[in-house]
Amino acid sequence: MAGGKKTNQGMKLGKTKPGEFDALVALAAGTGMFKKLEIEVLGELLRDWQGSLEAEGHLCRTLREADGTPVGFVYHAPAVMTKGTWHLYWLVVDKNAQGRGLGRRMVRHAEADARKRGAHHLLAETSGTPRYAPTRTFYDKVGYSVEARVRDFYAPGDDQVIYRKDLRR
Repeated sequence: MAGGKKTNQGMKLGKTKPGEFDALVALAAGTGMFKKLEIEVLGELLRDWQGSLEAEGHLCRTLREADGTPVGFVYHAPAVMTKGTWHLYWLVVDKNAQGRGLGRRMVRHAEADARKRGAHHLLAETSGTPRYAPTRTFYDKVGYSVEARVRDFYAPGDDQVIYRKDLRR
């Protein structure tokens, strides 16, 4: 620790381990950004990833403190029935570690990883409600642009905002 503030020194991004699933679900829940159903789906997704989705090209990477404690994770995968389209499905940073560039680091990793596997663009989706304004600002800052908005997608008054980043540049 430097000046009472944690640094990013010694953090490593690596393949997610099955023993971390509960901690990752807790990280996501701890952000206060996800609905109960989304948290439940995340738990199922991680178990499915271990069981079969990893073999289909889905990737989950955990960012760990030097002591091995998970501080964030990124989950990305190729879109079925496409050539070169990938989704950034989950990006989570511990609520107490946000604002330190960790989300940017994980997004850059997902972009490089998807590009290496033939992706030409990466899509991310989020809500259009005021509560998700920081998420939309984050995507803007890391070079994504709004590709589409689906009105009332999640619920009346809750649009789906789809962001896109061209990975060929």
